[in-house]
Amino acid sequence: MIEKKENGFKLQTSMLRAYTMLGALALIWVYFHWATDSIFLTPRNLSNLMLQTSVTGIIAVGMLMVIVAGQIDLSVGSVLGFAGAVAAIALSKWGFGLPAALLLAISIGVFIGFIHGALTAYLNIPAFIVTLGGLLAWRGAVKAVTQSETIPIADPIFKSIGQQYVSPEIGWILAGAAILFVLAIAFNRANSQKSYGLGEANYGAEALKAIPSIAAIIIFIYVMNSYAGIPIPVLILLAVALLGVFITNFTTFGRYLYAIGGNPDAARLSGINNKLNILKVFALLGALTGVAALIFTARVGSASPDAGTLKELDAIAACVIGGASLMGGRGTIFGACIGALIMASLDNGMSLLNVKDFMQDIIKGSILVAAVGLDMLGKKQ
Repeated sequence: MIEKKENGFKLQTSMLRAYTMLGALALIWVYFHWATDSIFLTPRNLSNLMLQTSVTGIIAVGMLMVIVAGQIDLSVGSVLGFAGAVAAIALSKWGFGLPAALLLAISIGVFIGFIHGALTAYLNIPAFIVTLGGLLAWRGAVKAVTQSETIPIADPIFKSIGQQYVSPEIGWILAGAAILFVLAIAFNRANSQKSYGLGEANYGAEALKAIPSIAAIIIFIYVMNSYAGIPIPVLILLAVALLGVFITNFTTFGRYLYAIGGNPDAARLSGINNKLNILKVFALLGALTGVAALIFTARVGSASPDAGTLKELDAIAACVIGGASLMGGRGTIFGACIGALIMASLDNGMSLLNVKDFMQDIIKGSILVAAVGLDMLGKKQ
């Protein structure tokens, strides 16, 4: 009985946190739309906003899983720059084909994640130190491979990964598939109530709960199609987010991450291989960083020595603003993605208002500290 009450309280807290984040995002959008003379919420700017969110969001999905496990990775910005630079050089100078260059970038991310995970898990070096060293070392590697010069990319197919849009027709087809997926989840949830002996399956109530999600899908597709269609990077972000939700909620590996972050000693005594799972989650973050590197490099059409600078801080901030605890054991993929969208909204809105760079950094840093402070205050209460 006590356990049910605790689970119910955690669910209510999680839902309250999600609604609070959505409310904060709505207020930010309304303010910037008013301050920019009705420019912010136009389809064109919202499309650009989603493009800005895609790279940070993909990294944030992997970072969320690392943070949930009680770890941290400060090197992803440098790894992004290094993987993107190698892919650009492989295409323009080494004569690699497009598939080989894409696979090379992702493989580099996985390999670097494997190194960081092994040093953290098996040599017991704190992840903060390992990845702080990685931040410096891989940034040096970027400068070495690029010789501190910008490497242009001429391959149109590669650049389309970060610059192309899908047609409105395909967008509506994807919307239909997404709506069917939401309804299938609602149907499965209703059947679960009956199978677990919690009463008869209430399909009507579950269908009503699905209406906001369906409405959000329709509005999103309509807005994106009002400009040029859904950007390919946004589709990749949605696919990565769904993968993250599946891993964290429906796999043993995902549940292990929460257990390790919540209480590593208890997890180890219950038979969980903490070291192996930490190694895996760092490698997974490396793979997602490789994907983000391809999108970032394709979007700008070149690789530069400073590519990805401070992306790690944006990803960590997105997770924290989204409700993740830096102590581990708590956080959701949904929260991380909303956090990434909030960070991108601040960047986009302040750029439209011509806010100076130093002030943008001060504002974002203050919001990050405030988010952590509110989280700690909530724990005390």
